[in-house]
Amino acid sequence: MPEEKNLKKLIDIAAGRQKAELVLRNCRIVDVYSAKLLCADIAISDGMIAGIGSYKGLDEKEMDGAIVLPGLIDSHIHIESSCVSPEEIGALLVPHGTSTIIADPHEIVNVCGLTGLEYMLKAAEKTKLDIKYVMPSCVPATPFEHAGAEITAAVMAEAMASKRILGLGEFMNFPGVINNDKAVLAKLMTAKQNGKIIDGHAPGLSGYGLNAYVAAGISTDHECSTVEEMQQKIERGMYIMLRSGSACNDLQKLVKGVRSDNERRCLLCSDDRQPKTIFAKGHLEDHLRRCVQAGLSPFTAVRMASLNAAECYGLSDRGAVAPGKRADLTIVDDLEHFNVSQVYIGGILTAVNGKYLPKIEKYPIDSVAGSCHVKDFSAQKLILHLRSNYVKTIDILPGGVVTAKGTAKVNLDKNGNFLYSPALDVVKIAVIERHKNTGNAAVALLRNYGIKQGAIAISIAHDSHNIIVVGTNDTDMEYAVKKLIGQQGGMLLACGQKTLAAMAMPIAGIMSDKDGEWVNERLTQIHEIAHKKLGVSNDVDPIMTLCFMSLPVIPELKLTDMGLFDVTKFAFTSVEA
Repeated sequence: MPEEKNLKKLIDIAAGRQKAELVLRNCRIVDVYSAKLLCADIAISDGMIAGIGSYKGLDEKEMDGAIVLPGLIDSHIHIESSCVSPEEIGALLVPHGTSTIIADPHEIVNVCGLTGLEYMLKAAEKTKLDIKYVMPSCVPATPFEHAGAEITAAVMAEAMASKRILGLGEFMNFPGVINNDKAVLAKLMTAKQNGKIIDGHAPGLSGYGLNAYVAAGISTDHECSTVEEMQQKIERGMYIMLRSGSACNDLQKLVKGVRSDNERRCLLCSDDRQPKTIFAKGHLEDHLRRCVQAGLSPFTAVRMASLNAAECYGLSDRGAVAPGKRADLTIVDDLEHFNVSQVYIGGILTAVNGKYLPKIEKYPIDSVAGSCHVKDFSAQKLILHLRSNYVKTIDILPGGVVTAKGTAKVNLDKNGNFLYSPALDVVKIAVIERHKNTGNAAVALLRNYGIKQGAIAISIAHDSHNIIVVGTNDTDMEYAVKKLIGQQGGMLLACGQKTLAAMAMPIAGIMSDKDGEWVNERLTQIHEIAHKKLGVSNDVDPIMTLCFMSLPVIPELKLTDMGLFDVTKFAFTSVEA
């Protein structure tokens, strides 16, 4: 909110009585209000747009008819899934035209609680990207695993009252909402009493259940898988996010359901986007490109990535190139390819031709470092004793994070313990608790991963982020886990009790403190070694796949530190079939 003296100056400039600080001359402005191009100058003062028309400035820059979009807004993203810190995600995303993101930090809060949230808030102050945070609603995500924290309504109350928190994050526990769970209602009321938006997460929900979910005050959903589901949720008043990320991509299907009578309820989001994807495809400009290729008007596409998102989240100061809005501007070559040449944030040139201009300064990570607390781990905890050689397997399915419930006949040693056979694509997978020194470790069997030797261990395991390890032998699995603990989390590949590749992630065990380029190079190396030296199937992402093998809300079988979980029955189950 401008001070009165700044407001007076803004009005004087808008009225043509005073020169602007900066004028971008001869722009072609994407008008998201009336879906047309405006040929005009843009007058800027104190980071705000004073006027659109013909203006004079203390500093004037000739734009030669360049196309100017509003700064792009990602309506739902988890910074932690990029493997970099908030400062570095800014350096990655701003050159692609993104000026604002709505971030749900439920990954780090599951590890570090409100200490993690405070770190994210402080780190966000160090980047020109405007990061708006919502309070994670489901910490832990389920009662079927051990997380690093528990965020109740009472715990979140003070933060929810703060202006620093935009809303309540994706409410994954939709059964709790529908069935009036007491703890769930308390969280919803905390958001409502503070006038905050509530994000949704309700895949496949319809009918009476959907009515109940929306009646609770939940406004958005990013989990639609069909046009029919999308339309029903829009009919109930929800905003629907068309997602295109590294793990999940629903945009291509859902864009077919965007019409002139519903497009104002449609937003764009990435949810999870790794550096590899950002370097290869970009960020929201890639979403715009895909929308236009699918037949949408470019004006509709841009509106979904700007004005619609701003209105959904009550960000009345942005979302359009218009008087009184923040001077967040994205300059592109055309309305088909959306290649970004310049980005202004708050009226300041912040990126040019893919380069982030500000110097990157970082907030200390001390409060969220040292997050691996594992009790009494040894190879003994990896022994899988079976009463039968006929077993259940977690079957990896191509192209997503859903798993199938399989069965297999495996080999046992003379003591009845699982014995890896190269002829079978069935290997051990274990989840080891790393937050509270519980000593918990659970072991099950994974099929279709393809690993032929060695082990892979990671401390990124949605949503509680315990340690996951997979391998062909207990010795390498033990080695990988112990080395991972020693480097305080991240990723580690081992074979013959030697480290083949590793990436330390000292920020809560889920984020690197290095820049995006370094992370991308290291991830590329890890993927290459996983496929070429350890034999992981080429159609399997060796890290992303493992990350989701412990999430007990995605069908069918998953493994937590408490045991093998049948998501279809919502109950633990034995490894024996």
